Amino acid sequence: MRKSHPIRRVVLATAATVSGVVLLLSLKPASGPAAASAAGAAPQATAAQQSPQGGAQAAGAAGGTVTGDAVQTQYGTVQVRLTVAGGKITKSEAVQAPKGGLSDQKTALAVPRLNQEAVAAQSAQIDAVSGATYTSGGYRKSLQSALDKMKAAGSSGTGSSGSSGASGSSGAAQARTVVGKVAQTQYGPVQVRITVSGGKIAKAEAVQAPKGGLSDQKTALAVPRLNQEAVTAGNANIDSVSGATYTSTGYKQSLQSALDQAGG
Repeated sequence: MRKSHPIRRVVLATAATVSGVVLLLSLKPASGPAAASAAGAAPQATAAQQSPQGGAQAAGAAGGTVTGDAVQTQYGTVQVRLTVAGGKITKSEAVQAPKGGLSDQKTALAVPRLNQEAVAAQSAQIDAVSGATYTSGGYRKSLQSALDKMKAAGSSGTGSSGSSGASGSSGAAQARTVVGKVAQTQYGPVQVRITVSGGKIAKAEAVQAPKGGLSDQKTALAVPRLNQEAVTAGNANIDSVSGATYTSTGYKQSLQSALDQAGG
């Protein structure tokens, strides 16, 4: 048998080594800019998914509902929700308020008044209701937080808000007050005064309402609710308050006469 030549063995070993190196290089994963950009694609997609949420919040400030923080008081939780249209409060309501025992009476007396005042003032600078100090304080804090959220959501439109401020001042100049006719009821006269701005009721109040004895309690319960409903509905098609049917009917009659005058 012939022995292999030493030089031949060296050449074959070298060729095998070179082939192995080439194979390893061809299998090495790519780590260039394209791979780096592919790795960053997932975080970018997450950010894109988050951005529409901010847009929804901004739209909510222009029109929709904004709920304030829940405020703990000595007698229970108070939380306010605002309905906003055109950057203004059109409705305010307490989605949470103290309940149980005497709190039920105080809430029924205080909350409708606070709701009305919030819409009329367009701010949290409203008076506390006598006898419901804690509820009033919690209401104002929750109302302020809702207003802050509303302002934050609309902060992206600073330029447009400046122009709307000018138009708002001219709208305020066009606001006028109209007093309806006196409506006589079984328990006393009812007369409504409304403030109209931009063709809408900005504020409603009873300048006359039944007084004395049980009528005081019924008036205190019914009138704030009727005032709020008049602003919310923008017309006299509002529900009567249970237990104060005569006052409610007189209110609606006087409100309708005020609206008729405002329309003329």
